[in-house]
Amino acid sequence: MTAERMVDQHHTGAPLKPAFFRRPVETVARALIGCHLVYNGCGGIIVEVEAYDEEDPASHCYGGQTIRNASMFGPGGHAYVYQSYGIHWCLNFVCGEVGQGRGVLLRALQPTVGLEAMMARRGTDDIRQLCSGPGKLCAALGVTKADDGKPLNRPPFAVSAPARGSHIDIAVGPRIGITKGIETPWRFGLAGSRYVSRPFPTAISA
Repeated sequence: MTAERMVDQHHTGAPLKPAFFRRPVETVARALIGCHLVYNGCGGIIVEVEAYDEEDPASHCYGGQTIRNASMFGPGGHAYVYQSYGIHWCLNFVCGEVGQGRGVLLRALQPTVGLEAMMARRGTDDIRQLCSGPGKLCAALGVTKADDGKPLNRPPFAVSAPARGSHIDIAVGPRIGITKGIETPWRFGLAGSRYVSRPFPTAISA
């Protein structure tokens, strides 16, 4: 069974409610694999994420709330958007309760809708390169700092569960591009997917 057949590309489940996100960040991160994200008519299947919390030295929230990370300390079910290296926007889904500072970084999508618009933004017709990394993902969708703090259950965002009956195996591994907290296995992905930013090690959990 290929990764593309594990998740129904053309049908989705129910929209995710804020309560979905107000759980432990690792639980939410795992549960997001196979879900569908659409932003202003563009998006696809979530195939790779990373979890972060306020006690994690690799997190933006480590050390407390600042002007930059304020959205991460808001209620679960909102967006936190930051700029990486002063170049790339990165999208996170805030998790937990108010004041906890937890979020899931969206690392990769399997594009399914709005392909022409995403290809134009990214300057490539290689579907596997459209959203295979957090910066690429935001560039393809058109997400910017203006989306920081917006609720995920209202336009321009729409996040929904996988279609009923989808079979999802989750790959687990260390997070990418960090120098602290590297031992924490909080990178999750759709096992076997061709659309992740980097291949996973062999560890898989159902």
